[in-house]
Amino acid sequence: MQILLANAKTMRKMEGQYPWTRPKFSDVADTLAAEMARMNTEDLKEILNCSHSIAVETSQYYREFAVAPKTPAIISYIGQAYKHLKAEDFTGEELQFVQNHLWITCFLYGLLRPMDGIAPYRMEHNVRLEACDDRPLNRFWRDKLTDVLIESVKADDGFLLHLSTSEYEQLFDWQRIKREINVVQPMFYTQKPDGSLKIQAVWAKTCRGAMLRFIVKEGITNPDDLAAFSYEGFHFSPTIGEAAFPCFIREY
Repeated sequence: MQILLANAKTMRKMEGQYPWTRPKFSDVADTLAAEMARMNTEDLKEILNCSHSIAVETSQYYREFAVAPKTPAIISYIGQAYKHLKAEDFTGEELQFVQNHLWITCFLYGLLRPMDGIAPYRMEHNVRLEACDDRPLNRFWRDKLTDVLIESVKADDGFLLHLSTSEYEQLFDWQRIKREINVVQPMFYTQKPDGSLKIQAVWAKTCRGAMLRFIVKEGITNPDDLAAFSYEGFHFSPTIGEAAFPCFIREY
């Protein structure tokens, strides 16, 4: 079973504390970053749709990108999912397990294995660069990443656990992905007093990270075994959903 998890916008530096591997598309990321480094703060603010302070920080990231110390991606990201993944306490054996099974989706690096060393950055799916023939990044990456993902899943057991988000599906020919491999996408719902179900973004991100931690700690390689997952009141519901969309529900 191969797994997809989205990257996070918030990052930290922990250089020197972990060994790291070279990203598959590091040369592409270097080229994109070099073009971003030539932009001024106002340009970055506009294309990334961010605040002035974030644009200033991002400008510094890209100016220092080529020489910045690298940190493994799974440790570097500190968004909601990663806070509940808590990869910093994984054993060496657990880090090797997740290295073999997890892909992290990313608009700058394309696809990352967890221990791939990365520098701090900020990127959005709709950024257009000369290096991408003026195509938005999600379209630029599609031809490069689709085969990589499909081949890695087929070389495993044919199952892809989709813990990323729909935004990152744009990095791939997703219709082809669904045709050629078995995609399992867990859904995390809160149940309101009237019985209706709702996906709350914070809880969904929380559960994706917690589920990945559960998988790593238990050494799970079969999607059927995910039914044993529970976290913060979320439990598997066998009466809702289907095999491709197992549902985990928490009362409101």
